[in-house]
Amino acid sequence: MAAPVVVGCTWIKKIFVSVGVFAWLVHGVLRVDADNVSVSVMEGDSVTLLTDVKIIQQERMKWYFNDIRIAQIIDNQSKICTDDQCKERFRDRLKLDHQTGSLTITNTRTTDSGLYKLLISSSSIEEIFKVSVHGVSADERNEMKRKSAKEGEYVTLDPGVPENPNDVMTWYFNDTIIAEITGDRSKICTDDQCDERFRDRLKLDHQTGSLTITNIRTTDSGLYELEITSHKHHHCHGRCTVTSIKDFYLDVIGSASSARSSAARGGIIGGVLMAALAAVGLI
Repeated sequence: MAAPVVVGCTWIKKIFVSVGVFAWLVHGVLRVDADNVSVSVMEGDSVTLLTDVKIIQQERMKWYFNDIRIAQIIDNQSKICTDDQCKERFRDRLKLDHQTGSLTITNTRTTDSGLYKLLISSSSIEEIFKVSVHGVSADERNEMKRKSAKEGEYVTLDPGVPENPNDVMTWYFNDTIIAEITGDRSKICTDDQCDERFRDRLKLDHQTGSLTITNIRTTDSGLYELEITSHKHHHCHGRCTVTSIKDFYLDVIGSASSARSSAARGGIIGGVLMAALAAVGLI
């Protein structure tokens, strides 16, 4: 009667081993799924895929897009798009952070949608990001809000999106930073050039992120850009940042009084020149 007992124990062992292997497999699948990051962006936005690691010397990190290698860091040397196919697809739109190995895709396109995989050889880490880029129409893509106003009036540039406490909103005028909102803190004209141009004439709305320019001048005409960077984008779980840009073009028309003043100044200068010429003629 001893043999059946031994067989029974062996059978029970097999059950426990099978259950353990099944549990390990399930745990592994759940762990991989939990590590996957999904992010949806609009065409034209920029997205940064964060690694949450710090590169050490002799580290080997490789980025893949749909199993095609697009970037790597080996022995503190980085390479982006080493083959023609990758260069054609991502021409000058990929950036690597040498401190963390994070990958940024700028000016995204619908063809950028897919799986991005990061492999870190030294620690056998594999991270997967699923990026979905939603297309926009040509009209929406080329849309630029144009504003016109007369000199001396005020104008408000409204992005039309609610301000998120986790977002960083940065205003640029002709590529120069003029204002910024970070959480509940704001900065306006932190350099002398900006302060000289817009002295006490800029106001920020923390609810909408809109920018108001008071007592506008013709020199205020130009391109205004709002850069919105979200560090806690939905589905990212803190593993990516998304940046979108909204453009405004402001055209400030000179007032009638300034036109008359210019004409008067022109008349005076013209009279002086005529008098000078007459004096020369007499001499």
